[in-house]
Amino acid sequence: YFRRTGISHRVSCPHTSQQNGIAERKHRHLVETGLALLAHSSLPLRFWDEAFLTACYLINRMPTPVLNKDTPLFRLFHVQPNYSSLRIFGCACW
Repeated sequence: YFRRTGISHRVSCPHTSQQNGIAERKHRHLVETGLALLAHSSLPLRFWDEAFLTACYLINRMPTPVLNKDTPLFRLFHVQPNYSSLRIFGCACW
């Protein structure tokens, strides 16, 4: 299945997340983006879950050089991202 779909399957030893560098870098990118959203909006840490969900949403819609300036959303679902619904994170909503 992996060869057919172009997925490179790599395994690491159990309970040694440091061996999986790609996943660790992606996790760090997600954490740093979420923390940057919290810091920039001056929200308390209790909003970390919304910040990280928003970070994940944004990362999946940003062009990346790894995918030749495509977005992960386009590569997975062949749908161009719609940026019209984006708002400033942490702004007051009524």
